[in-house]
Amino acid sequence: MGTVARPRSIFSVGSATTGETTRRELYFFNLFRVLQACIYAGLAFSPLAINWLELRFPLLGRVNALLYLLFATALFLRTEHQLKRVVSTVTLAVVYDMVAAVIMIASIREPQSGIAILLMFNIGAGALLLPPRRAGLLALFGAGVLVFGVALVRLYDARYEIGPLEAMLFGTAYLASYGMFNVLGKQMRATEALAEQRGTDLANLSQVNDMIIRRMKTGVLVVDDANRIHQLNESAWLLIGSPKPELRDLGAVAPELSRRLYHWRTTGKTDTRAVALAEDVPEVLPRFTRLSPNEATNVLIFLDDTSLVSRRAEELTLSSLGRLSASIAHEIRNPLAAISYSAQLLAESEDLVDADQRMVEIINNHCARANDVVENILQLSRRERSRPELVDVNAWVTNFIEEYKASNDLGMDQLRAVTQPRLIDGLFDPQQLQQVVWNLVQNAIRYGRLPGEPARVAVVARMLGDKGPPVVEVVDRGPGIPPKVAAQIFEPFFTTHEYGTGLGLYLARQLCEANQAALEYVPVAGGGSCFRITLVTQMAATAPRR
Repeated sequence: MGTVARPRSIFSVGSATTGETTRRELYFFNLFRVLQACIYAGLAFSPLAINWLELRFPLLGRVNALLYLLFATALFLRTEHQLKRVVSTVTLAVVYDMVAAVIMIASIREPQSGIAILLMFNIGAGALLLPPRRAGLLALFGAGVLVFGVALVRLYDARYEIGPLEAMLFGTAYLASYGMFNVLGKQMRATEALAEQRGTDLANLSQVNDMIIRRMKTGVLVVDDANRIHQLNESAWLLIGSPKPELRDLGAVAPELSRRLYHWRTTGKTDTRAVALAEDVPEVLPRFTRLSPNEATNVLIFLDDTSLVSRRAEELTLSSLGRLSASIAHEIRNPLAAISYSAQLLAESEDLVDADQRMVEIINNHCARANDVVENILQLSRRERSRPELVDVNAWVTNFIEEYKASNDLGMDQLRAVTQPRLIDGLFDPQQLQQVVWNLVQNAIRYGRLPGEPARVAVVARMLGDKGPPVVEVVDRGPGIPPKVAAQIFEPFFTTHEYGTGLGLYLARQLCEANQAALEYVPVAGGGSCFRITLVTQMAATAPRR
Protein backbone atom coordinates (compact mmCIF):
# COMPACT_ATOMS: atom_id res chain seq x y z
CA MET A 1 0.00 0.00 0.00
CA GLY A 2 1.28 3.40 -0.90
CA THR A 3 -0.11 6.88 -1.21
CA VAL A 4 -0.83 7.07 -4.91
CA ALA A 5 1.72 4.70 -6.41
CA ARG A 6 0.38 2.28 -8.96
CA PRO A 7 0.77 -1.45 -8.38
CA ARG A 8 3.74 -3.12 -9.97
CA SER A 9 3.35 -5.80 -12.56
CA ILE A 10 2.60 -9.15 -10.98
CA PHE A 11 4.39 -12.44 -11.74
CA SER A 12 7.88 -10.88 -11.68
CA VAL A 13 11.05 -12.88 -11.19
CA GLY A 14 12.45 -13.67 -7.77
CA SER A 15 15.31 -11.93 -6.06
CA ALA A 16 17.93 -14.67 -6.59
CA THR A 17 18.64 -15.66 -10.20
CA THR A 18 20.74 -18.36 -11.78
CA GLY A 19 23.09 -15.71 -13.22
CA GLU A 20 23.78 -14.32 -9.77
CA THR A 21 24.56 -17.80 -8.40
CA THR A 22 26.96 -18.52 -11.27
CA ARG A 23 28.66 -15.16 -10.81
CA ARG A 24 29.20 -15.85 -7.12
CA GLU A 25 30.61 -19.35 -7.73
CA LEU A 26 32.88 -18.11 -10.51
CA TYR A 27 34.15 -15.29 -8.27
CA PHE A 28 35.23 -17.63 -5.47
CA PHE A 29 36.72 -20.12 -7.95
CA ASN A 30 38.87 -17.36 -9.47
CA LEU A 31 39.80 -16.14 -5.98
CA PHE A 32 40.92 -19.66 -5.05
CA ARG A 33 43.02 -19.80 -8.23
CA VAL A 34 44.78 -16.58 -7.20
CA LEU A 35 45.63 -18.08 -3.81
CA GLN A 36 46.80 -21.23 -5.54
CA ALA A 37 49.05 -19.19 -7.86
CA CYS A 38 50.45 -17.32 -4.84
CA ILE A 39 51.39 -20.68 -3.30
CA TYR A 40 53.17 -21.68 -6.51
CA ALA A 41 55.00 -18.35 -6.60
CA GLY A 42 55.94 -18.69 -2.93
CA LEU A 43 57.40 -22.14 -3.53
CA ALA A 44 59.37 -20.89 -6.54
CA PHE A 45 60.60 -17.47 -5.36
CA SER A 46 60.54 -17.37 -1.55
CA PRO A 47 64.06 -17.22 0.02
CA LEU A 48 62.81 -19.39 2.88
CA ALA A 49 61.53 -21.95 0.43
CA ILE A 50 64.88 -22.05 -1.35
CA ASN A 51 66.62 -23.05 1.90
CA TRP A 52 64.50 -26.14 2.49
CA LEU A 53 62.98 -26.77 -0.92
CA GLU A 54 65.09 -27.82 -3.88
CA LEU A 55 63.82 -27.08 -7.42
CA ARG A 56 64.68 -29.66 -10.03
CA PHE A 57 64.01 -27.23 -12.89
CA PRO A 58 64.31 -23.73 -11.31
CA LEU A 59 63.78 -21.71 -14.47
CA LEU A 60 60.81 -23.79 -15.62
CA GLY A 61 59.20 -23.68 -12.17
CA ARG A 62 59.63 -19.93 -11.71
CA VAL A 63 58.42 -19.02 -15.19
CA ASN A 64 55.45 -21.35 -14.75
CA ALA A 65 54.60 -19.85 -11.34
CA LEU A 66 54.89 -16.29 -12.66
CA LEU A 67 52.74 -16.94 -15.74
CA TYR A 68 50.15 -18.78 -13.68
CA LEU A 69 49.97 -15.89 -11.18
CA LEU A 70 49.41 -13.41 -14.00
CA PHE A 71 46.80 -15.68 -15.57
CA ALA A 72 44.94 -16.17 -12.27
CA THR A 73 44.98 -12.44 -11.50
CA ALA A 74 43.65 -11.55 -14.95
CA LEU A 75 40.82 -14.06 -14.64
CA PHE A 76 39.89 -12.74 -11.19
CA LEU A 77 39.77 -9.14 -12.39
CA ARG A 78 37.61 -10.07 -15.38
CA THR A 79 35.12 -12.24 -13.53
CA GLU A 80 32.13 -10.20 -14.72
CA HIS A 81 33.17 -10.51 -18.37
CA GLN A 82 33.38 -14.30 -18.11
CA LEU A 83 29.64 -14.64 -17.40
CA LYS A 84 28.92 -14.40 -21.13
CA ARG A 85 31.20 -17.40 -21.91
CA VAL A 86 31.27 -19.40 -18.69
CA VAL A 87 31.67 -22.87 -20.20
CA SER A 88 34.52 -22.06 -22.57
CA THR A 89 36.36 -19.82 -20.06
CA VAL A 90 36.16 -22.31 -17.20
CA THR A 91 37.19 -25.19 -19.48
CA LEU A 92 40.36 -23.41 -20.64
CA ALA A 93 41.11 -22.23 -17.10
CA VAL A 94 40.84 -25.75 -15.61
CA VAL A 95 43.04 -27.15 -18.39
CA TYR A 96 45.67 -24.52 -17.61
CA ASP A 97 45.28 -25.33 -13.87
CA MET A 98 46.17 -28.95 -14.61
CA VAL A 99 49.12 -28.12 -16.85
CA ALA A 100 50.50 -25.58 -14.36
CA ALA A 101 50.09 -28.03 -11.46
CA VAL A 102 51.87 -30.84 -13.32
CA ILE A 103 54.73 -28.49 -14.25
CA MET A 104 55.11 -27.44 -10.60
CA ILE A 105 55.03 -31.07 -9.48
CA ALA A 106 57.75 -31.88 -12.02
CA SER A 107 59.86 -28.84 -11.01
CA ILE A 108 59.97 -29.54 -7.25
CA ARG A 109 62.31 -32.26 -5.99
CA GLU A 110 60.75 -32.53 -2.52
CA PRO A 111 57.21 -33.91 -1.74
CA GLN A 112 54.75 -32.77 -4.33
CA SER A 113 51.56 -34.47 -3.11
CA GLY A 114 50.21 -31.18 -1.69
CA ILE A 115 50.07 -29.62 -5.16
CA ALA A 116 48.31 -32.71 -6.52
CA ILE A 117 45.76 -32.41 -3.69
CA LEU A 118 45.15 -28.72 -4.51
CA LEU A 119 44.27 -29.72 -8.05
CA MET A 120 41.32 -31.73 -6.73
CA PHE A 121 39.53 -28.48 -5.82
CA ASN A 122 39.99 -27.12 -9.35
CA ILE A 123 38.41 -30.24 -10.83
CA GLY A 124 35.59 -30.11 -8.27
CA ALA A 125 34.87 -26.45 -9.02
CA GLY A 126 34.81 -27.30 -12.74
CA ALA A 127 32.20 -29.98 -12.00
CA LEU A 128 30.03 -27.31 -10.36
CA LEU A 129 30.28 -24.81 -13.22
CA LEU A 130 30.45 -27.04 -16.31
CA PRO A 131 28.08 -29.54 -17.92
CA PRO A 132 28.57 -33.07 -16.50
CA ARG A 133 30.09 -34.59 -19.66
CA ARG A 134 32.65 -31.82 -20.11
CA ALA A 135 33.56 -31.85 -16.42
CA GLY A 136 34.04 -35.64 -16.57
CA LEU A 137 36.33 -35.33 -19.60
CA LEU A 138 38.37 -32.72 -17.75
CA ALA A 139 38.73 -35.04 -14.76
CA LEU A 140 39.99 -37.82 -17.05
CA PHE A 141 42.31 -35.33 -18.74
CA GLY A 142 43.70 -34.24 -15.35
CA ALA A 143 44.32 -37.83 -14.29
CA GLY A 144 46.01 -38.61 -17.62
CA VAL A 145 48.19 -35.46 -17.53
CA LEU A 146 49.34 -36.27 -13.99
CA VAL A 147 50.19 -39.89 -14.83
CA PHE A 148 51.94 -38.86 -18.05
CA GLY A 149 53.88 -36.06 -16.31
CA VAL A 150 55.02 -38.35 -13.49
CA ALA A 151 56.10 -41.03 -15.95
CA LEU A 152 58.04 -38.48 -17.99
CA VAL A 153 59.83 -37.03 -14.95
CA ARG A 154 60.73 -40.48 -13.62
CA LEU A 155 62.53 -41.16 -16.88
CA TYR A 156 64.69 -38.16 -16.10
CA ASP A 157 65.01 -38.70 -12.34
CA ALA A 158 64.59 -42.19 -10.99
CA ARG A 159 64.56 -40.80 -7.40
CA TYR A 160 61.31 -38.90 -8.12
CA GLU A 161 59.02 -39.37 -5.10
CA ILE A 162 55.65 -39.81 -6.78
CA GLY A 163 55.46 -43.17 -8.42
CA PRO A 164 53.08 -44.43 -11.11
CA LEU A 165 50.82 -46.10 -8.55
CA GLU A 166 50.52 -42.92 -6.50
CA ALA A 167 49.81 -40.93 -9.66
CA MET A 168 47.07 -43.36 -10.58
CA LEU A 169 45.59 -43.01 -7.09
CA PHE A 170 45.57 -39.23 -7.48
CA GLY A 171 43.87 -39.65 -10.87
CA THR A 172 41.23 -41.84 -9.24
CA ALA A 173 40.76 -39.17 -6.57
CA TYR A 174 40.21 -36.60 -9.34
CA LEU A 175 37.45 -38.73 -10.85
CA ALA A 176 35.92 -39.26 -7.41
CA SER A 177 36.11 -35.51 -6.78
CA TYR A 178 34.31 -34.90 -10.06
CA GLY A 179 31.55 -37.36 -9.15
CA MET A 180 31.08 -35.99 -5.64
CA PHE A 181 31.02 -32.34 -6.72
CA ASN A 182 28.74 -33.17 -9.65
CA VAL A 183 26.14 -34.76 -7.34
CA LEU A 184 26.57 -31.96 -4.83
CA GLY A 185 26.13 -29.37 -7.59
CA LYS A 186 22.91 -30.99 -8.81
CA GLN A 187 21.47 -31.00 -5.30
CA MET A 188 22.57 -27.42 -4.75
CA ARG A 189 21.06 -26.28 -8.05
CA ALA A 190 17.80 -28.05 -7.27
CA THR A 191 17.67 -26.47 -3.81
CA GLU A 192 18.43 -23.03 -5.20
CA ALA A 193 15.83 -23.44 -7.94
CA LEU A 194 13.24 -24.46 -5.36
CA ALA A 195 14.18 -21.55 -3.11
CA GLU A 196 14.05 -19.19 -6.09
CA GLN A 197 10.63 -20.51 -7.12
CA ARG A 198 9.35 -20.16 -3.55
CA GLY A 199 10.74 -16.64 -3.42
CA THR A 200 9.09 -15.80 -6.74
CA ASP A 201 5.76 -17.24 -5.58
CA LEU A 202 6.01 -15.29 -2.34
CA ALA A 203 6.86 -12.07 -4.18
CA ASN A 204 3.99 -12.63 -6.63
CA LEU A 205 1.58 -13.35 -3.77
CA SER A 206 2.72 -10.19 -2.02
CA GLN A 207 2.16 -8.17 -5.18
CA VAL A 208 -1.28 -9.72 -5.72
CA ASN A 209 -2.24 -8.89 -2.14
CA ASP A 210 -0.86 -5.38 -2.59
CA MET A 211 -2.87 -4.92 -5.79
CA ILE A 212 -6.05 -6.23 -4.15
CA ILE A 213 -5.63 -3.82 -1.24
CA ARG A 214 -4.90 -0.93 -3.60
CA ARG A 215 -8.01 -1.61 -5.66
CA MET A 216 -10.34 -2.16 -2.71
CA LYS A 217 -13.29 0.22 -2.52
CA THR A 218 -12.83 0.21 1.24
CA GLY A 219 -10.16 2.62 2.47
CA VAL A 220 -7.33 1.01 4.45
CA LEU A 221 -4.77 2.86 6.61
CA VAL A 222 -2.02 1.70 8.98
CA VAL A 223 -1.36 4.18 11.82
CA ASP A 224 1.27 3.79 14.55
CA ASP A 225 1.09 4.85 18.19
CA ALA A 226 2.61 8.25 17.29
CA ASN A 227 -0.45 8.92 15.09
CA ARG A 228 1.62 8.73 11.91
CA ILE A 229 0.27 7.13 8.74
CA HIS A 230 2.57 4.33 7.57
CA GLN A 231 0.56 2.99 4.66
CA LEU A 232 -2.75 3.65 2.90
CA ASN A 233 -4.44 2.52 -0.28
CA GLU A 234 -5.91 4.65 -3.05
CA SER A 235 -9.47 4.57 -1.70
CA ALA A 236 -8.31 5.81 1.70
CA TRP A 237 -6.24 8.54 0.03
CA LEU A 238 -9.34 9.76 -1.80
CA LEU A 239 -11.66 9.47 1.20
CA ILE A 240 -9.41 11.61 3.43
CA GLY A 241 -9.21 14.39 0.85
CA SER A 242 -6.19 13.41 -1.32
CA PRO A 243 -3.46 14.84 0.96
CA LYS A 244 0.10 15.48 -0.19
CA PRO A 245 2.49 12.51 0.09
CA GLU A 246 4.67 14.23 2.69
CA LEU A 247 1.72 14.71 5.08
CA ARG A 248 1.81 11.70 7.39
CA ASP A 249 0.36 13.03 10.65
CA LEU A 250 -3.22 11.74 10.98
CA GLY A 251 -4.21 14.68 13.16
CA ALA A 252 -3.25 17.13 10.41
CA VAL A 253 -4.67 15.06 7.53
CA ALA A 254 -8.00 13.99 9.10
CA PRO A 255 -8.62 15.54 12.56
CA GLU A 256 -12.00 13.86 13.05
CA LEU A 257 -10.56 10.44 12.22
CA SER A 258 -7.67 11.10 14.62
CA ARG A 259 -10.16 12.04 17.36
CA ARG A 260 -12.15 8.84 16.82
CA LEU A 261 -8.98 6.77 16.85
CA TYR A 262 -7.97 8.31 20.18
CA HIS A 263 -11.46 7.64 21.56
CA TRP A 264 -11.23 4.01 20.44
CA ARG A 265 -7.75 3.54 21.92
CA THR A 266 -8.77 4.96 25.30
CA THR A 267 -12.29 3.55 25.68
CA GLY A 268 -12.36 0.60 23.27
CA LYS A 269 -15.66 1.90 21.79
CA THR A 270 -16.24 2.92 18.18
CA ASP A 271 -18.31 5.90 17.07
CA THR A 272 -20.77 4.43 14.54
CA ARG A 273 -21.89 7.74 13.03
CA ALA A 274 -21.00 8.46 9.41
CA VAL A 275 -18.64 11.38 8.85
CA ALA A 276 -17.09 13.19 5.88
CA LEU A 277 -13.32 13.49 6.47
CA ALA A 278 -12.81 16.27 3.90
CA GLU A 279 -14.75 18.53 1.58
CA ASP A 280 -16.45 17.02 -1.47
CA VAL A 281 -15.82 13.42 -0.37
CA PRO A 282 -18.43 10.79 0.58
CA GLU A 283 -19.25 10.06 4.18
CA VAL A 284 -17.48 7.06 5.70
CA LEU A 285 -17.87 4.72 8.66
CA PRO A 286 -14.44 4.24 10.32
CA ARG A 287 -13.57 0.87 11.86
CA PHE A 288 -10.46 0.17 13.92
CA THR A 289 -8.52 -3.00 14.70
CA ARG A 290 -4.99 -3.87 15.81
CA LEU A 291 -2.63 -5.47 13.33
CA SER A 292 -2.07 -8.40 15.69
CA PRO A 293 -3.28 -9.31 19.19
CA ASN A 294 0.26 -9.02 20.59
CA GLU A 295 1.00 -5.66 18.97
CA ALA A 296 -0.46 -2.58 20.62
CA THR A 297 1.25 0.07 18.49
CA ASN A 298 0.05 -0.18 14.89
CA VAL A 299 -3.68 0.11 14.18
CA LEU A 300 -5.49 -0.86 10.98
CA ILE A 301 -8.28 1.57 10.01
CA PHE A 302 -11.03 0.66 7.55
CA LEU A 303 -13.07 3.44 5.92
CA ASP A 304 -16.37 2.14 4.52
CA ASP A 305 -17.93 4.47 1.95
CA THR A 306 -21.56 4.87 3.02
CA SER A 307 -22.63 5.64 -0.56
CA LEU A 308 -21.38 2.21 -1.67
CA VAL A 309 -23.13 0.55 1.26
CA SER A 310 -26.34 2.42 0.45
CA ARG A 311 -26.05 1.51 -3.21
CA ARG A 312 -25.61 -2.18 -2.41
CA ALA A 313 -28.52 -2.08 -0.01
CA GLU A 314 -30.60 -0.34 -2.67
CA GLU A 315 -29.67 -2.96 -5.25
CA LEU A 316 -30.65 -5.76 -2.89
CA THR A 317 -33.88 -3.96 -2.01
CA LEU A 318 -34.73 -3.38 -5.64
CA SER A 319 -33.96 -6.98 -6.52
CA SER A 320 -36.20 -8.27 -3.75
CA LEU A 321 -38.83 -5.66 -4.51
CA GLY A 322 -38.75 -6.56 -8.19
CA ARG A 323 -39.42 -10.23 -7.49
CA LEU A 324 -42.15 -9.38 -5.00
CA SER A 325 -43.71 -6.78 -7.30
CA ALA A 326 -43.70 -9.19 -10.22
CA SER A 327 -45.60 -11.80 -8.23
CA ILE A 328 -48.07 -9.16 -7.02
CA ALA A 329 -48.48 -7.77 -10.53
CA HIS A 330 -49.45 -11.19 -11.84
CA GLU A 331 -52.13 -11.42 -9.16
CA ILE A 332 -53.42 -7.92 -9.95
CA ARG A 333 -53.81 -8.41 -13.69
CA ASN A 334 -56.78 -10.78 -13.50
CA PRO A 335 -59.02 -8.63 -11.25
CA LEU A 336 -57.86 -5.52 -13.11
CA ALA A 337 -58.92 -7.07 -16.41
CA ALA A 338 -62.27 -7.98 -14.89
CA ILE A 339 -62.82 -4.42 -13.65
CA SER A 340 -61.88 -2.95 -17.03
CA TYR A 341 -64.14 -5.38 -18.91
CA SER A 342 -67.04 -4.67 -16.56
CA ALA A 343 -66.55 -0.92 -17.05
CA GLN A 344 -66.64 -1.37 -20.81
CA LEU A 345 -69.90 -3.36 -20.59
CA LEU A 346 -71.37 -0.73 -18.29
CA ALA A 347 -70.45 2.01 -20.78
CA GLU A 348 -72.47 0.21 -23.48
CA SER A 349 -75.68 0.48 -21.43
CA GLU A 350 -78.32 2.77 -23.00
CA ASP A 351 -79.77 3.79 -19.62
CA LEU A 352 -76.44 5.20 -18.36
CA VAL A 353 -76.78 8.81 -17.22
CA ASP A 354 -74.06 11.41 -17.74
CA ALA A 355 -72.86 11.27 -14.14
CA ASP A 356 -72.47 7.49 -14.34
CA GLN A 357 -70.74 7.84 -17.71
CA ARG A 358 -68.18 10.08 -16.05
CA MET A 359 -67.65 7.46 -13.36
CA VAL A 360 -67.04 4.82 -16.04
CA GLU A 361 -64.41 7.06 -17.66
CA ILE A 362 -62.66 7.46 -14.33
CA ILE A 363 -62.67 3.67 -13.86
CA ASN A 364 -61.20 3.14 -17.35
CA ASN A 365 -58.51 5.79 -16.83
CA HIS A 366 -57.38 4.32 -13.54
CA CYS A 367 -57.49 0.80 -14.95
CA ALA A 368 -55.22 1.94 -17.79
CA ARG A 369 -52.86 3.61 -15.31
CA ALA A 370 -52.78 0.53 -13.09
CA ASN A 371 -52.12 -1.62 -16.15
CA ASP A 372 -49.19 0.63 -17.11
CA VAL A 373 -47.73 0.14 -13.64
CA VAL A 374 -48.15 -3.64 -13.92
CA GLU A 375 -46.54 -3.71 -17.38
CA ASN A 376 -43.55 -1.65 -16.20
CA ILE A 377 -43.02 -3.87 -13.17
CA LEU A 378 -43.23 -7.03 -15.26
CA GLN A 379 -40.86 -5.54 -17.81
CA LEU A 380 -38.43 -4.70 -15.02
CA SER A 381 -38.46 -8.26 -13.69
CA ARG A 382 -38.27 -10.15 -17.00
CA ARG A 383 -35.96 -7.89 -18.97
CA GLU A 384 -34.41 -9.83 -21.84
CA ARG A 385 -30.70 -9.97 -22.48
CA SER A 386 -29.46 -7.32 -24.89
CA ARG A 387 -28.20 -8.29 -28.34
CA PRO A 388 -26.16 -5.29 -29.54
CA GLU A 389 -25.81 -4.76 -33.28
CA LEU A 390 -23.98 -2.19 -35.37
CA VAL A 391 -26.59 0.52 -36.00
CA ASP A 392 -26.44 3.30 -38.60
CA VAL A 393 -27.59 6.03 -36.20
CA ASN A 394 -28.59 8.53 -38.91
CA ALA A 395 -30.82 6.03 -40.72
CA TRP A 396 -32.21 4.68 -37.45
CA VAL A 397 -33.26 8.14 -36.21
CA THR A 398 -34.98 8.93 -39.53
CA ASN A 399 -36.88 5.62 -39.48
CA PHE A 400 -37.84 6.10 -35.84
CA ILE A 401 -39.40 9.52 -36.51
CA GLU A 402 -41.43 8.14 -39.40
CA GLU A 403 -42.65 5.17 -37.36
CA TYR A 404 -43.55 7.32 -34.35
CA LYS A 405 -45.52 9.79 -36.47
CA ALA A 406 -47.36 6.91 -38.15
CA SER A 407 -48.33 5.42 -34.78
CA ASN A 408 -49.22 8.62 -32.88
CA ASP A 409 -51.36 11.64 -33.69
CA LEU A 410 -49.13 14.58 -32.83
CA GLY A 411 -51.65 17.31 -33.61
CA MET A 412 -49.92 20.67 -33.23
CA ASP A 413 -46.83 19.14 -31.61
CA GLN A 414 -43.61 19.05 -33.61
CA LEU A 415 -41.23 16.07 -33.85
CA ARG A 416 -38.28 16.12 -36.21
CA ALA A 417 -35.06 14.25 -36.89
CA VAL A 418 -31.65 15.94 -36.97
CA THR A 419 -28.95 13.87 -38.72
CA GLN A 420 -25.41 14.43 -39.95
CA PRO A 421 -23.95 14.02 -43.46
CA ARG A 422 -21.14 11.82 -42.12
CA LEU A 423 -21.55 8.16 -41.24
CA ILE A 424 -22.37 7.58 -37.57
CA ASP A 425 -22.64 4.04 -36.25
CA GLY A 426 -22.72 2.51 -32.79
CA LEU A 427 -23.57 -0.72 -31.00
CA PHE A 428 -27.03 -1.15 -29.46
CA ASP A 429 -29.87 -3.63 -29.47
CA PRO A 430 -32.28 -2.03 -32.02
CA GLN A 431 -35.43 -3.13 -30.16
CA GLN A 432 -34.15 -1.85 -26.83
CA LEU A 433 -32.97 1.41 -28.41
CA GLN A 434 -36.47 1.79 -29.86
CA GLN A 435 -37.96 1.25 -26.42
CA VAL A 436 -35.63 3.78 -24.75
CA VAL A 437 -36.06 6.57 -27.32
CA TRP A 438 -39.82 5.97 -27.55
CA ASN A 439 -40.08 6.50 -23.79
CA LEU A 440 -37.93 9.64 -23.93
CA VAL A 441 -39.93 11.12 -26.81
CA GLN A 442 -43.22 10.47 -25.04
CA ASN A 443 -41.93 12.20 -21.91
CA ALA A 444 -40.63 15.13 -23.98
CA ILE A 445 -43.99 15.60 -25.73
CA ARG A 446 -45.93 15.21 -22.50
CA TYR A 447 -43.81 17.34 -20.16
CA GLY A 448 -41.40 19.32 -22.37
CA ARG A 449 -43.76 22.05 -23.47
CA LEU A 450 -44.32 25.60 -22.35
CA PRO A 451 -47.82 26.45 -21.06
CA GLY A 452 -50.25 27.02 -23.92
CA GLU A 453 -47.72 26.11 -26.61
CA PRO A 454 -47.21 22.94 -28.66
CA ALA A 455 -44.27 20.68 -27.89
CA ARG A 456 -41.16 21.03 -30.02
CA VAL A 457 -39.05 17.87 -29.85
CA ALA A 458 -36.02 16.81 -31.89
CA VAL A 459 -34.22 13.46 -32.02
CA VAL A 460 -30.60 14.21 -32.87
CA ALA A 461 -27.90 11.87 -34.20
CA ARG A 462 -24.37 13.26 -33.96
CA MET A 463 -20.82 12.71 -32.71
CA LEU A 464 -19.40 14.24 -29.55
CA GLY A 465 -16.49 16.08 -31.14
CA ASP A 466 -14.53 15.00 -34.19
CA LYS A 467 -13.55 11.61 -32.79
CA GLY A 468 -16.00 11.38 -29.93
CA PRO A 469 -18.52 8.57 -29.41
CA PRO A 470 -21.87 8.58 -31.27
CA VAL A 471 -24.86 9.95 -29.36
CA VAL A 472 -28.63 10.01 -29.76
CA GLU A 473 -30.25 13.02 -28.09
CA VAL A 474 -33.92 13.76 -27.39
CA VAL A 475 -34.18 17.55 -27.06
CA ASP A 476 -37.24 19.64 -26.18
CA ARG A 477 -37.76 23.40 -25.82
CA GLY A 478 -39.84 23.21 -22.67
CA PRO A 479 -39.27 24.65 -19.19
CA GLY A 480 -36.44 22.25 -18.34
CA ILE A 481 -35.95 20.27 -15.12
CA PRO A 482 -34.92 21.92 -11.82
CA PRO A 483 -31.46 20.76 -10.60
CA LYS A 484 -32.84 19.15 -7.43
CA VAL A 485 -35.33 17.14 -9.44
CA ALA A 486 -32.77 16.29 -12.14
CA ALA A 487 -30.59 14.60 -9.54
CA GLN A 488 -33.39 12.08 -8.80
CA ILE A 489 -35.15 11.49 -12.10
CA PHE A 490 -33.33 8.19 -12.77
CA GLU A 491 -34.17 6.72 -9.38
CA PRO A 492 -36.85 4.00 -9.40
CA PHE A 493 -40.39 5.05 -8.42
CA PHE A 494 -39.47 8.74 -8.42
CA THR A 495 -42.03 10.86 -10.28
CA THR A 496 -43.37 14.40 -10.17
CA HIS A 497 -46.52 13.59 -12.13
CA GLU A 498 -49.73 12.60 -10.47
CA TYR A 499 -50.25 9.62 -12.74
CA GLY A 500 -46.60 8.63 -13.29
CA THR A 501 -45.08 5.34 -12.18
CA GLY A 502 -41.48 6.54 -11.74
CA LEU A 503 -40.08 3.55 -13.64
CA GLY A 504 -39.76 4.86 -17.20
CA LEU A 505 -36.40 6.64 -16.93
CA TYR A 506 -35.06 4.01 -14.55
CA LEU A 507 -35.85 1.28 -17.09
CA ALA A 508 -34.36 3.38 -19.88
CA ARG A 509 -31.05 3.77 -18.04
CA GLN A 510 -30.97 0.06 -17.18
CA LEU A 511 -31.44 -0.84 -20.85
CA CYS A 512 -28.65 1.56 -21.85
CA GLU A 513 -26.25 0.09 -19.29
CA ALA A 514 -27.09 -3.41 -20.57
CA ASN A 515 -25.80 -2.23 -23.98
CA GLN A 516 -22.67 -0.58 -22.50
CA ALA A 517 -24.23 2.80 -23.29
CA ALA A 518 -24.91 5.73 -20.94
CA LEU A 519 -28.08 7.79 -20.47
CA GLU A 520 -27.78 11.21 -18.86
CA TYR A 521 -29.73 14.44 -18.52
CA VAL A 522 -28.12 17.58 -19.98
CA PRO A 523 -29.68 21.02 -19.37
CA VAL A 524 -30.18 23.11 -22.51
CA ALA A 525 -29.03 26.72 -22.52
CA GLY A 526 -31.99 29.09 -22.92
CA GLY A 527 -34.50 26.55 -21.60
CA GLY A 528 -35.37 22.99 -22.43
CA SER A 529 -34.07 19.52 -21.70
CA CYS A 530 -31.77 17.05 -23.41
CA PHE A 531 -31.59 13.32 -22.66
CA ARG A 532 -28.36 12.03 -24.21
CA ILE A 533 -27.66 8.37 -25.02
CA THR A 534 -23.93 7.82 -25.54
CA LEU A 535 -23.41 4.68 -27.61
CA VAL A 536 -20.31 2.53 -27.61
CA THR A 537 -18.43 2.04 -30.88
CA GLN A 538 -17.47 -1.34 -32.27
CA MET A 539 -13.76 -0.62 -31.71
CA ALA A 540 -14.32 0.32 -28.08
CA ALA A 541 -16.47 -2.74 -27.47
CA THR A 542 -13.85 -5.14 -28.83
CA ALA A 543 -10.87 -3.43 -27.16
CA PRO A 544 -9.33 -5.44 -24.28
CA ARG A 545 -10.26 -4.28 -20.80
CA ARG A 546 -7.42 -3.00 -18.60
